[in-house]
Amino acid sequence: MSRLSMLPRPRESVFTSGLDPYRGDVNVVCPPNLRECVLAMEDCCEEAYEAQQLLRNGTFDLPRMRKVLESQRVFLLIDEGTVHRYKTDLADEIEPQINELIDRAEKGLNALNRREGLIQSKVRNSPLVAQAMQSRVATAPTSNKREERRLQMLAKQRRRLEDEVKVLESEILALVCTLLQEISHIEPDF
Repeated sequence: MSRLSMLPRPRESVFTSGLDPYRGDVNVVCPPNLRECVLAMEDCCEEAYEAQQLLRNGTFDLPRMRKVLESQRVFLLIDEGTVHRYKTDLADEIEPQINELIDRAEKGLNALNRREGLIQSKVRNSPLVAQAMQSRVATAPTSNKREERRLQMLAKQRRRLEDEVKVLESEILALVCTLLQEISHIEPDF
């Protein structure tokens, strides 16, 4: 039996409209064609209900599926040999540039090291100059003001040179770190 035929019959009307011979008669038998027609209609209703449920279950996540389908990403599948060939081509193309950058960095590093050595030698020699000037000041009291100014200028120059040495050392360290990072990120793995 179908799902709809199991439902209870509707209640009798409370309004009297006359005698209804077919409803009130319990012994009346429904013709078989009419019964088949009612069962077919119930089956159609059940099929429609199941189709509606199937459609509802298939389309409840339509907004999510629309977003997924709107995606414009295209994926290309290639074999490992092609990847390896492109990797070696890229390494062959980039390697001369990397070597040139390494050479430039080494030249710049050597220049900065020479400059640092010169500044450090100036700093080392400036205390000697300052001590010599102090000894002259002690021996010549008449030119005391000139010598004091000179000593002050030399002391300022010494501080400035020491600061330059510190800045150059930090630049050298930063350059070396940057170079090492570039080398480690660019070198291809074979």
